[in-house]
Order: sequence, then C-alpha cells, then structure tokens
Amino acid sequence: VAALAGTAALRHRDGSTVTAVLRACPVLDAAGRPDRFVVTAEPDGRPEPTLAGQAFQQASMPMSVFDTRQRYLRVNDAACRRMGVPESALLGRPYLETVACAETDRSFAEHLRRVAETGEPVRHETFAGAPALHREHAWSVEMWPVRDASGQLTGVALAAQDSSEQYWSRRRLALLNEAAAGLGTTLDVVRTAEELVELLVPQFADFATVDVLEWVLGADEPPARSVDEVVLRRVAHGSRTEGTPEAAVRLGERDVRPPSSAAARAMREGAAVFSHAGEPEFTGWQADRDARRPAGHDYRNRAHSMITVPLRARGTTLGVMVAVRITQPDAYAADDAVFAEELASRAAVCVDNARRFARERTIALALQHSLLPRGLSGQAAVEVVHRYLPCVSPAGIGGDWFDVIPLSGSRVALVVGDVVGHGIQAQATMGRLRTAVRTLADVDLPPDELLTHLDDLVTHLAGDHGDDVPELGATCLYAVYDPVARHLALAAAGHPPPVLALPGRAAEPVALAPGPPLGVGGLPF
Repeated sequence: VAALAGTAALRHRDGSTVTAVLRACPVLDAAGRPDRFVVTAEPDGRPEPTLAGQAFQQASMPMSVFDTRQRYLRVNDAACRRMGVPESALLGRPYLETVACAETDRSFAEHLRRVAETGEPVRHETFAGAPALHREHAWSVEMWPVRDASGQLTGVALAAQDSSEQYWSRRRLALLNEAAAGLGTTLDVVRTAEELVELLVPQFADFATVDVLEWVLGADEPPARSVDEVVLRRVAHGSRTEGTPEAAVRLGERDVRPPSSAAARAMREGAAVFSHAGEPEFTGWQADRDARRPAGHDYRNRAHSMITVPLRARGTTLGVMVAVRITQPDAYAADDAVFAEELASRAAVCVDNARRFARERTIALALQHSLLPRGLSGQAAVEVVHRYLPCVSPAGIGGDWFDVIPLSGSRVALVVGDVVGHGIQAQATMGRLRTAVRTLADVDLPPDELLTHLDDLVTHLAGDHGDDVPELGATCLYAVYDPVARHLALAAAGHPPPVLALPGRAAEPVALAPGPPLGVGGLPF
C-alpha cells in the first residue's frame, strides 16, 4: 500500500467509470505489525464547501476535528502546514500515531479523551514543537465537543492559538521579577556579576559573560575613556554545558577589545549590539576566541546569535554583559534587547553600589588608620600591646579609636572610644574627639573632669553641625595609671569597663559605674 488515502477510478457494473475516495486502515498482528488492511470507499462527489466549511479550511489558526476515539476527521490548511503533512496522511489515524508520543503529546491526547468523555470544553496550555516549525512553541488550545442534531456527542473539535510571544513576554517579566530579588544580595562586585549570569543561563542564553572595566574592581574613580581599546576584566561567566567550555577568557583575566568590537561599540553607543552567525563581526569574534582557546571551538562553532549590552549606572559605563545562543533556535531580536538592557541596567546599579561601598570602605579604613597611633612611644611604667581589627559589616567601617598618652610623673593615660555609626562621617567625628582628648590630657585633668569637658565639646559640635553628631553619638573610657602609687583612676562615658587580668587569676571586668554617653550633658561621670 503506497498511501493510506487517495482517489481511484473504479469500473461500475454498468460499465461506467466511478471516481471514489479510498481509505485504508491497517490491521495489526500479535507483534504489532500491519498484517492486512481494511479499505473503505466513498463517492468523490462531496458537495461544494459551505461558507462555514471554507472558514474552517482557510482559518489562520490550526483547527482539527477528531472522533470520540481521537482519530482525525478533518484538518484545516493551517494545521497541515504546522504538521508538515497533507490532510490525507492524517485522516482516520489516531492522534498518538502521528506524533512522537512525548509527554506533551500524551497530555494532549488525554485532554481530547476528557472532552469526549465529559462533553465539557477544555482549554489546554502546552509548550511543544511542531514538525514543520523546527522549534518549540507555546500553544493555547481550545477543545470543545461536537454534537449531532439529536445531541449525541460525535466528535471533538479544537483550535490552537500560537501564544509564543505572550509566553516569552511572561518569561522575561518573571526573570525581571527574579532579578529584583536575586541581584545585589551582597555589596560585592563579583558576586553581583555571578548572580546576573545565573539569571541569564539557561533561560535567556546558553552562554553568558560579565566583564567590567579594571577600575571598577579598585577604589579609584573612573579614568578618562580611551578611544584606542577597551580593557576589561572577566568577573563571571556561565554555560548550559558543565565546565563552561565556550569561555576563552578565564575568570580574573584581562580581555583587551579593539574599538570595532561589539563590546566597544555597546559601551560607546550605550545600547545593545546584535551579532549573528555569518556576519563578519560574529565570525571575527569566533576566530578571536578560537585563537585564544582552541579547546572550545566545537561549542563556539554552533553559536548562532549574540547580544552585547553595556552595564551603565548613573551615567557611568562599568562594563558589558554578553549573551550567546547555541541550542536555543531563536536569534536575539528587538524584544530581547529591551529585556537585556533593563536587566543590565538593574545589575549595573547593583555593581555600582558595590563599587561605591568598596571605595568608601577603603577610604574610611585608610582615614581611620591614619588617625590611630602608628607607633606608641616606650613607657617605663607600662608595656603596651594593641591590635585593631575592624569588623566586616555591610554598614562600613565604624568610628572606634584608642590612644596611649604619656603624662607627667611617669603616668600614662589609656583611652578607648567609639563613635556610633559608620563611614567617613564617623571617622571625622572620631578624629575630632581623639584630638580633643589629647588636648585635655595635657591639662592633666582627672578622668571624670576630662570627660565632662569632652561632653561639653560634643554638645557644642552638635549645635554647630545640626543633628549629625547627636545621631552618631559617642562613648569613651579614660584611665590614668600611676606606676609609682600603683593606682589606676578611670571614668567612662557610656563605654564598657576594662578587663583586669592578674597573674594566676581569671580575667574580670573592673567594677565601674559608667556615666551617660557623650553629648547628653548635665550628668556626672
């Protein structure tokens, strides 16, 4: 049997020729192989199609009619084009015989069976391929029962709407929602870049990279832009394939790009740049990467579309994001550029926040170390050992300080203080208080009187600078040790008491009733 359906010219018993439509249905043996065929014939004299029949056949969306056993009865032209076969190759055959019988196909057949059994319409959302489309599409399928004049259910009809555009729009929106929660979880440039790659692969790209300009990883301000070349530093990349074989630049390596490259163009124009297989720019990218790391040639050779997007925040270009498609069949288009630019913009703000935090922290740490004593002069009465280790806090460097001040009569003043708050503002306040303590110590005041004068100073600073200093607040512990009398006099302004460790005994805090923090005013220490 050459075909399961066709038209044949038959000889009538009266000698005339009759044209008939023949359909053959295979009968399977015990092994499941066709053993014989049942052939039906009907006259090829169907009436001219009605307006409704023409509307069905010429509809722009795929439409089909099945009997109650999920066998094709009618298939319109749009469905035949999607299936890649003529209607005659489908009529009379069960649906599952005409498809690959994947999970999505079995689910589709189950919905057809449900409509035939219940008589209720069903809407079925599926993401599946079609033989003639060579890729997967999102479909919204309406299925409804078909009844004859007596109300008997005789079949199931369906119409399929290609909802791929809406599907991908929802996917892009979902990715942006993920980005709102998943980007910038830490104030770290590298980790933010890694989070961006994790969002891109595999939903949007098969391979993605994030490269930043070298100054972004340091504490310097952006230099004047060079027009000759772009020097980038790879901070993150990821792939659908384990091991990221497509990457020619390793993490942490420099990548110098010429002015004609997609990366340089994207950074210069401030917009996404497309590159597709067969274009000179794309071929040049593949050749450059193959020369740098030949091992990934087979993977890069299958790439067919690339989009390069600048990372820009607050008017400053920080680097580029590159997304490449290898197994995903669709090339990047305008809608993808809108999504990629929005995602890159959000990531760039997070990267810039991390960069600014790192820069401010570096400056604050340098300022703090410059204000702390670098070398403590030798004391005949005491041996001083100290260590200062700032805590790693997202809020930044605090305003802690300490000092050792020589006094007359071999005495020595020991000072520990803390400005509540973080950042450069706390450092500046700390510097003022440290200088004030040194000045007051020269007057040789008792600890409680010194803290009283220091409290007045903080109050005056608050009046001169608005609410900044009261918001920060400060504490201080001031102690004077007299080695001759073996006497320690101390007072505290809101600061924890010191710990005394005697030989052979457990360390214990000194019994001390601390006064209020500096700036409260009017209370004794």
